[in-house]
Amino acid sequence: MAVYEGHLIDTRVVILDVEAGRQIWRMGFYGKPLGVPKPKSPDFDKPLILDLIEAIYLVEKGVLKVRDMASGKELSLKELMEHARKSYSDFDGKYMVYKDLRDKGYVVISGLKFGTDFAVYKRGPGLEHAPYIVDVMRGDEEINTDEIIRAGRLATSVKKRFIIAVPNTVTGTIEYLIFKWWKP
Repeated sequence: MAVYEGHLIDTRVVILDVEAGRQIWRMGFYGKPLGVPKPKSPDFDKPLILDLIEAIYLVEKGVLKVRDMASGKELSLKELMEHARKSYSDFDGKYMVYKDLRDKGYVVISGLKFGTDFAVYKRGPGLEHAPYIVDVMRGDEEINTDEIIRAGRLATSVKKRFIIAVPNTVTGTIEYLIFKWWKP
C-alpha cells in the first residue's frame, strides 16, 4: 500500500499532490478538494484538505505521513495527537468514536452543518444522504430532556437518526444511544 504525504497547517492537513489526493479520497471519501464543497467524483484537480481527525486516522493506518508545513519536520502519531488535543475539546473521545465508526466501514464526516460532531454514511456522500448524525458526549456529562428533544427534532427534520456516542477512554468501550420518534 502506498504511503502518501501531507502537510499540517493549523488543524488541517493538505495533500498537495493531486493524484495522491484523488487516491486518498477514493479510499473512503476522506477530505475535500480545495474549493470543492461537495465533490462528486475523484476527478478533481486541486489539493485535498483533510481534517486533523481524518489525517490522524490515516497515519495510524499507515497510509499517510504528515510534515509540519513551516519546518518540514515529519510529525509522529504522538505529536499529531498532542496537537489535536490542544485544538479540539474532548479529542480523545471524539477520535475514539470516529475510529470505531470508520473501522466498522462507515464513512464519517463533520456534522457541523447539523450541529453535531459527525454525519455518518453507510456508502458515502453523493451516493446517499447521511442516515445518521452523531454527537459525542462524556459519560459524566449531563444532558437535559430539552436538548434530546431538540436534537431528535432536528434529526427528524433532515431525515436522519440521532445518535449519542458515549466513549469510555479508560475501558476502550463506546455506548451508542439511538433516538427515533415513536407515534402511538
